[in-house]
Amino acid sequence: MNGRRCETGANIIADDYVGAMVTQIAPDYPTLTAAEFLEFDFGDLKAELDNGIIRVMAGGSARHAEVAGNIQALLRTALRGSGCKPYMSDMATRTHDLSVRYPDVSVFCGKNDPLHDAAKSFDDPRVLFEVLSATTARTDLRTKLEEYKALDSVDTIVFVDIASERLRVIQRTGPHGWSDVAHDEPFDVPLPALSLTLPHDEMFARD
Repeated sequence: MNGRRCETGANIIADDYVGAMVTQIAPDYPTLTAAEFLEFDFGDLKAELDNGIIRVMAGGSARHAEVAGNIQALLRTALRGSGCKPYMSDMATRTHDLSVRYPDVSVFCGKNDPLHDAAKSFDDPRVLFEVLSATTARTDLRTKLEEYKALDSVDTIVFVDIASERLRVIQRTGPHGWSDVAHDEPFDVPLPALSLTLPHDEMFARD
């Protein structure tokens, strides 16, 4: 495992290939808060804050980008004028004081005021999509899922498998309840919090 310090002394962790899950962290490195992390300029690097530790992330494949782009475009068209907006993975979601995530697609509501234009992150997403890849699936399906479910604002979380075109849809059923259903066959995803449904075929379209 490799680690390197950024100028403040915080540690950046990467495995033998960028974006892998790291299971051991040197205890002597200082951790960062979400606010401190968001002040960094990582240049061309993509990174998340995982419980105070900076994790360098791998870039996605062309197909990953295509499917995420399809989802964002569908949401953008459907939500225009609704007061809710979809964002791509350059908008951060603060999941708690020591973690910052960059979902592939996230939907936030009530952010239309120009006062929000310069925001680097929000902490109240309504809907989240993660497009799975080999290097991030374990973290997405475990750590991130629990962080997302802990946010009171979240209604629906969708995991998208681009290889099999399968979907896993997790939806809030009450103050402490969730449904969690994996769909092996084509499935149009209902998003009740947004009063719309995303067609499976259009999410995975290739043109």
